Amino acid sequence: MTTKPPSGYDFVPAYMGISTFMHCEHSRDLATADFAILGVPFDSGAASWRSGTRFGPRTIRENSMQIWGHNRHLKITPKEEFRIIDYGDVAVDPTHIGRAAEAITTTALDILNSNTQLLTLGGDHSITFPLLRAHTEKYGTPAVIHFDSHTDTYQGLGDELEHGNPFFLAMKHGYIDPEAYIQVGIRGPQSEPDELEEAESIGARVVTIEECFELGMKDLGALIRQHVGDRQLYISLDIDALDPAYAPGTGTPEVGGFTSFQMLTLLRSLRGLNIMGADLVEVNPHYDAGAMTAILAANLAFELLCLMGVNKR
Repeated sequence: MTTKPPSGYDFVPAYMGISTFMHCEHSRDLATADFAILGVPFDSGAASWRSGTRFGPRTIRENSMQIWGHNRHLKITPKEEFRIIDYGDVAVDPTHIGRAAEAITTTALDILNSNTQLLTLGGDHSITFPLLRAHTEKYGTPAVIHFDSHTDTYQGLGDELEHGNPFFLAMKHGYIDPEAYIQVGIRGPQSEPDELEEAESIGARVVTIEECFELGMKDLGALIRQHVGDRQLYISLDIDALDPAYAPGTGTPEVGGFTSFQMLTLLRSLRGLNIMGADLVEVNPHYDAGAMTAILAANLAFELLCLMGVNKR
């Protein structure tokens, strides 16, 4: 199989070639890489509802191949300005979340220590804990923007990692700046009456979906920017932050979320922030319809990559 275009073509069609993110080079040569795309095909932390997000990285990559390279809103063509590699996947142990988390941190640090920035595709949201551990070891404790329908700061499991508590554990271990952690889009029925208050008690600024819509995307973007300031920043985007009408392919869908356009607008409002890393998680192709979730996830990952590129300039 070849990635070269046939005679008479000056581009590679979306249906041609190996499925890497946006047709980026598949390589583990980090010597001159500016950005690396990393897959984490792990969903053994998805304890609350539907498994299947281990297939998320593959389906996001496949549907990213149709994305044209220029972002007219952020005014950047990242593949022309930077060397971007698709590093492939972390070799995770699907039967042992502790060993999987160690492998994620080790692989992420190998990439970060080469001064290559990292965009990670999940997998369930438990993978963010070892990613934050790696970024903290490399860069120091980051500010965090966390887009989600759930707080993921459940405290009832103690130190046992799963996709409902990675941010509680990250705060506990010092992998998030407690002065600059914001949760955006929280909604839906709660497991406990004081779930939001628990998140706030450990330092989270919780912005419910009602507050998001009352503010509007422009003012919401301004609120987020004010909260994180110019600190080094990590962004974690759970696809269930979006309404299941736009992203049905996820493990724990909650109605009443962001539209695809609102999320695109919101991400673009973060231009200029000091983003050092990002992840996009919880895409479950088993419950997708016409690949609409995977297509949306691929485009959101592209926006995250562009934001990181604008900052790297």
